[in-house]
Amino acid sequence: MLLLTGATGYVGGRLLHLFESAGRPVRCLARRPEFLRARVAATTDVMAGDVLDRPSLDAALTGVTAAYYLVHSMGSGDAFEEADRQAARNFGDAARAAGVGRIVYLGGLGEAGEGLSAHLRSRHETGAVLRASGVPVVELRASIVIGGGSLSFEMIRALVERLPVMITPRWVAVRAQPIAIRDVLAYLAGALDLSGNESRILEIGGPDIVSYGDLMHEYARQRGLRRLMIPVPVLTPRLSSLWLGLVTPVYARIGRALVDSIRHPTVVRDRSALDLFPIRPAGVREAIAAALRNEDQELAETRWSDARSVAGPDRQYGGVRFGNQLVDRRSTVIDAPPSAAFEAVERIGGATGWYFADWLWTLRGWLDLLVGGVGMRRGRRDPYHLAPGDVVDCWRVEAVEPDRRLRLQAEMKLPGRAWLTFEVEPDDAGARLTQTATFDPIGLAGLAYWYGIWPLHELVFRGMLRGIGRRAVEGGHGRS
Repeated sequence: MLLLTGATGYVGGRLLHLFESAGRPVRCLARRPEFLRARVAATTDVMAGDVLDRPSLDAALTGVTAAYYLVHSMGSGDAFEEADRQAARNFGDAARAAGVGRIVYLGGLGEAGEGLSAHLRSRHETGAVLRASGVPVVELRASIVIGGGSLSFEMIRALVERLPVMITPRWVAVRAQPIAIRDVLAYLAGALDLSGNESRILEIGGPDIVSYGDLMHEYARQRGLRRLMIPVPVLTPRLSSLWLGLVTPVYARIGRALVDSIRHPTVVRDRSALDLFPIRPAGVREAIAAALRNEDQELAETRWSDARSVAGPDRQYGGVRFGNQLVDRRSTVIDAPPSAAFEAVERIGGATGWYFADWLWTLRGWLDLLVGGVGMRRGRRDPYHLAPGDVVDCWRVEAVEPDRRLRLQAEMKLPGRAWLTFEVEPDDAGARLTQTATFDPIGLAGLAYWYGIWPLHELVFRGMLRGIGRRAVEGGHGRS
């Protein structure tokens, strides 16, 4: 039995799918298990626990032979170092008490020293605290992870896609040794098979030593974009983080911690991992190409934003960008069973309407007809149930998972492609309904369209959530 922490995050989510496809028994530790259970295979166990709550870890680690530690507190504010320290101490103590044979931990590259950033210093200290527990630890240290949905790659992508001319600070020229996400996963999985019971620190990276500037140039080349970068000697980490917050999905606080880390070279000095593992990592060009091949998916399989900071509050993401897609995601808790919430969702459109401001939807339909679109007059085949391929006014059903998920694709005239997704999950108060509008814009016209209708999104989508919630309560008569 393996224990996986951080399964809602970017790396942890993909590692979980890798183990599930290989038939490995996995147990996931989650602060909010109800958010994770709907995403895992039937064979995967999900248990409630928090690395900052020592007693909650004992049951999850019982019977576990190896544990993956893939959590951090970077998004939780200035106290993240102490939170990381306490979390690692709790986890190491609980793993030792449970007789766990090995902890596998993913940390960060960077030369130790006084000038090391707080983020990288905390990553190294976390490994040291885990080793101090007495449980053998395999610590893999990586630089930039390249993959659709990773924090660093999404920052690069957003900068290149949005800015034809960039004023670049000095950190854009600092050397790094990026590694593709698939190779990170291969190293993490392979760490289980290493012989011996001693702790190890292994540095992993691809064959190319490049800078962030080089990565941006290569991304632009593969996307067929011409970009001009003008280096300047002054742009502090604080100013850089605010700049990133304006043009990328990276929050300014996380951006500052990231820039602090980027200022230091992150290059493999010890190449022993190449001798210990039968892995030959992909180069930068191949890694970026692999990430771009996922471009046509709704969103990347997992995203940096999925992770919930171990010391921070749950957050909603609205009006941000992931890859080339713009996303408006919002949710509400409904005092009704999940089945009642989904029943209200499944009746959307047609005679039922859109639960809020139907006159705006009608107006949008008339405008669509004027430009040769399908308008809102098509209605729906069945007033109660939907199947893939069904029409719902100006939308078409792409996917239906009963009592859980409905995904619609827009067939109106748009400068891009659009989807509307509803997801229902169990919640202590009844059901949590998450509504996600996703837009894949075409050029500047697409961007202008999205931001032009943003005020209407705020009005209509918020009202739709409230309307669906009311219908669910009326239909389900509250929780039984």
